[in-house]
Amino acid sequence: MQRDFKEKFESVDPSEIMKAEQSLMESGVPYQEVQKLCDVHSALFHGLTSGEVESDEIANTMSMAEGVDTNKLIEIEGHPLSTFTRENRNLEKYLKEFSEKLDKNDVDRELLSKVRELSTHYAKKGDLLYPLLKTKYDISGPSTVMWSVDDEIRDELSRLAADNNVDEKWMADMKAVISRAKEMIYKEDNILFPICALNFTGEDWINIYIDSKGYEKCLDVIPEKFDSAEHLTREFDDIDGEIVLPGGHFTKEQLIALLDTIPLEITFVDGNDINRFFNDNGLPKAFKRPLMAIDRDVYSCHPPKIEPMVREIITMFKKGIQDEVAIWVKKNGKDMLVKYMAVRDKNKKYLGTMEIVQDMDFARKHFEEEE
Repeated sequence: MQRDFKEKFESVDPSEIMKAEQSLMESGVPYQEVQKLCDVHSALFHGLTSGEVESDEIANTMSMAEGVDTNKLIEIEGHPLSTFTRENRNLEKYLKEFSEKLDKNDVDRELLSKVRELSTHYAKKGDLLYPLLKTKYDISGPSTVMWSVDDEIRDELSRLAADNNVDEKWMADMKAVISRAKEMIYKEDNILFPICALNFTGEDWINIYIDSKGYEKCLDVIPEKFDSAEHLTREFDDIDGEIVLPGGHFTKEQLIALLDTIPLEITFVDGNDINRFFNDNGLPKAFKRPLMAIDRDVYSCHPPKIEPMVREIITMFKKGIQDEVAIWVKKNGKDMLVKYMAVRDKNKKYLGTMEIVQDMDFARKHFEEEE
């Protein structure tokens, strides 16, 4: 079968394979069935590379996507594809070591924990690559097929890691999921990454690099600096009638509704100790906040016995001594958490204080039920 596969499909590039998968799904074939075909394709091709195809052919396979040399991007220090590929090389090493120990009936739990760091690698693919291919380039195969496999591998590893009953079935299941993880590496190297290299623009890669900074390091790979993007930040263009923020944009109506939906009582006091904002969802508040208090100094809103504490907290925030003070109180028979938090800009300049009040009865009841 592998020989037939080689004769008929060795010249087919990854983009054509992806288009075929997508076409099948568009024609009504369930994604689970396409997923099986994807696994078969990978297994056959992987068998070839491990046995019949010479190393130079393997390198060529990895840069097949219509003349795009994926390796050129991989070789750029700090490029997202470079980081993804380095993670794959380390994951390959850990999977190999773990498999060899399994063959000797040795379950190395520490090494298994390292293997499970593939979850972070998969999360980055799921957040940064699959959706971009689907929404911007109308390539939905990876987001439907490969993403599902990622979830299955991650969940199965989690299940087996939590099971201390290492019997014959456990060993068989573990070997099976390790095999799937190896195949996923192959799919990424030979299908996903070339497809991304073919379609993504320089701006896409810069945005991926910036967003990837929010993920934990994994698989002993320390991301390098990507010179093209290191000092750049994402900014949204001004949109008429909308409030544009670093993290997105809202209409005024949406922003008001969002703030009022947050299950917290929120107060913002500016750097001059003036009340500037209260959220208000129309429900009774534990601590009343009359709108008449807006534009007044915050101290005038507190009774004499509380005012010194409020002054002390804000003074500590201004001096940089503390960033947060939490106080637990009983109010109307409920457990309430009151938090005062210093609001600072990126340069740590003090801009004001936020007070949030949260009814914590739900948490107390939850943990009481668990006991």
